[in-house]
Amino acid sequence: MPDILCTTDLTPAADTALLHALALGDRLGARVSLLHVLGKNDRDNTAKDRVEAAIRTRAEQAGGGQVRILLPDGDFMEEIAAESARGHLLVVMGTHGPKGLRQSIFGADILKLVRRSAVPCYVVQAESPVDKELSRIVMPVAGHLDIERLIDTVCLQAKAWAAEVDVFQLVRPGEQPSDILLKNKLRMLERLQQEGIRHREVNEPSTSFSVGFAKATIEYAQRAGAGAIAIMAKASDEFRYIADAEKERILANEARIPVICA
Repeated sequence: MPDILCTTDLTPAADTALLHALALGDRLGARVSLLHVLGKNDRDNTAKDRVEAAIRTRAEQAGGGQVRILLPDGDFMEEIAAESARGHLLVVMGTHGPKGLRQSIFGADILKLVRRSAVPCYVVQAESPVDKELSRIVMPVAGHLDIERLIDTVCLQAKAWAAEVDVFQLVRPGEQPSDILLKNKLRMLERLQQEGIRHREVNEPSTSFSVGFAKATIEYAQRAGAGAIAIMAKASDEFRYIADAEKERILANEARIPVICA
C-alpha cells in the first residue's frame, strides 16, 4: 500500500500537516506514517510512551486513528532524510513560516530538509487551509536540467484532485528567457497535455524590477485561488545566488499556501 510520511513535533504546524497528509492519503489511496524524532529527554520508556500517547491522541482527533507511528531517536534531519528513503510516496511536513519555534526546523533548515528528502515534499504552515477539493496548482517554470520528478509529482496530485495546473512564467521587459527555461516550459505543457490534465499557460508581466520570482509567484497564486505552489527544491544555475532566499520565501509564504517541493 502506498505510504505518506508525515513529520510531527507536536506543534500546531505539525497538526495541520497531519490533516493535509490524511487528505492526500484519501485521494491517493495511501496510508499515513507519523514520524517523531525523540529528543534526548524523551528516550526512556516512560517519556517515549508519553510522546506516543500524545501522537495517537492527535491522530485520533484528526480522524486518522490507524496511522503508523515511528519514533526513532537521533538528529532530526538525519532521521527524517533516512526514513524518506524507505519507500514512501512523499513527505508532508509543517513549518512555522518566517517566525516561531519548532523542532529545530527554522529558517533555511526547512529548505535543507526538503533538499535531503529522497521523495517529494508537501510543506504546510499552521494556518494552511486543508483544501478538500484542491482545484489549482501553480507550477513556475524552472531553469533546471532535470524537472521530471517535479512534473511527475504535480501530475500525480493534479489527477488525484482533478486539479488544473497553471504553468507560470514571469515575463520581464527586455529580458530574453534562456533556452533551458523555454525547453522546460514546453516539456511541462506537453506532459500535462499527454496526461489529460487541465492546464493553462500563464505569462505574467513583471510590474517591478526584480531578479527574484517568489513575490510575483505568491501574488499570482493568491489571485488565482491556488491550493498549492510547486517548485524545485534545488537551485538552478540561473540566478543561483538568490535562488535559496527565493525558495525560502515561497516555503514560508505569508499567504500560507502549501508548497510541493521536488
